[in-house]
Formats: sequence, structure tokens, C-alpha cells
Amino acid sequence: MSKTDIVSSFVEAAPPGELSNVIADIKALTIDEPSLTDSLAPAFKKYNEEQFSTVKLPGSSQPVIVSEFNSLGDGRYFDSASQSSFVFDHATQKASDVQSHVAESQHSDLVKSLIKSFEKHAEEHYPASAIGVYPIENDSAIALVLVANKYSPNNFWNGRWRSLYVYDPSSNSLTGSIKVDVHYYEDGNVRLLTTKPIKASSSSATASDVIRQVATVEKKYQEDLNRAFTQLNEGAFKGLRRQLPVTRQKVEWEKISGYRLGQDIGGGRSR
Repeated sequence: MSKTDIVSSFVEAAPPGELSNVIADIKALTIDEPSLTDSLAPAFKKYNEEQFSTVKLPGSSQPVIVSEFNSLGDGRYFDSASQSSFVFDHATQKASDVQSHVAESQHSDLVKSLIKSFEKHAEEHYPASAIGVYPIENDSAIALVLVANKYSPNNFWNGRWRSLYVYDPSSNSLTGSIKVDVHYYEDGNVRLLTTKPIKASSSSATASDVIRQVATVEKKYQEDLNRAFTQLNEGAFKGLRRQLPVTRQKVEWEKISGYRLGQDIGGGRSR
């Protein structure tokens, strides 16, 4: 594996909201090889499209999504809701050169209805979210993309929810996946990465029924995650060690030499 491949893998695996930190570390580690950073354009593109990176267009307050589903090629992407296209710089994550763009589709009315219903769903359930609805596969299907980010670097954690659904109007079927990525890094490094394949169907071809099915599968997955976390906390984690010492206080590790090992930490008798 070449150095470029290794460094590219760091970029592609960057946790939510931490791409700039990863890039800064790469530059510091490769200070003697500045050209190495210049070779990362493909990695930046892959990261932004796979992570559904968002950007606010000049003069707009609403974020739009960057993905393979709304790519026009040569670094240009389109947004169905604003009926515009834009150039996206994958290295700086900035948008420019906004132009009018109407995606021609036999499902244009359905796309507009889906945008309206999907936006309402996102606003009700996800803070700091963005959605996209795009005709794909030679206009035979519609991609519905949702991304919700929540960053809390002061508390040493960041998280991202990504939903992708491909809706087939001819069969009313939905296929896709839900991905959750959470990174916690206070005095350690813990990361949760999950992928849930989705296969469902809508009761009718109306936008409201399609989004109702989306809401159903997302609610169920959130409930499944909550149950899994509860079981993990009450089961496996407790089996590893007690949550607090017998003093019921967190251990101050820099003062560990002053603790009485048996009584203060282990709970047994000291000698």
C-alpha cells in the first residue's frame, strides 16, 4: 500500500465533524512531503459523497447535500428543492457558481411532494438535518437522502445519522440503509459504527405514504438502538468492572498513589 493510499484511508475514515482535525494531523505528519496532501482530492470527494456532506449555497440559509445521487460530474451537483446547481470544492467544502437547474423527470410532481413530506419528517425528528430527493437510474427510481449531524467537541463527542432510500414507483418498494456514526474521545477513543439494511414497501404511491414508511423504519431502528445500549450498559459493561469505586467517586488517576488499594478501590480489607 502506497503512502497516498494510507493517508487517503485516514481521510475516508474521519469521524463526523472532524475532517479538518484529521487534515491538520496529516499535514503535521507529512510536513516534509507537502505534495502528499495535494494528492488527496479523490479521498476528499469520496468522503464528502459517502458522508452526505452539507453546504450552504451563497445567499441561502438552508443546507444542501453532496452525494453521488445528485452529482452532475466535474465537481458540480444539483439540488431539487432549490432547483439549482453548484460547484463544490471537496477540499474546502465550499460551494460556488450557483446556477438554475431543473432536473427533468417523469416523476417531477412526485419528487416535489416527497421533498415537502421528507422535509417535515426531518424537522420533526432530527435537529441540524438536511434532505435530498433525486431522480436516479435513468429516471426509473428516486433516491431519498437524509443526514443529521450533532457535534459537541467541548464534550468530546460528535455524531452523524445517515439514511438512504431508493424508491421504485413501479413497485412501491423501498430499499436502502441507515447508518449511525458516533465518536467519543475524552481520555480515550470510542467509536460506534452501525449499518441497518432497509427493505420495505409503501401502501400506495403517494408521497405521504412513502415518508410514513420511512418514519416507521427509522423509529423502529432508534428503539432497537436504545434497547441495545441499555442491555450493554446493564450487562456487558457491568461485567467488566464496577461503575464507581466503593467511595462512589471517580478515580483521580493522577493521585492514584494516595489511594488505599484494598479499601478505597477494591472494597476489600487492606493489610
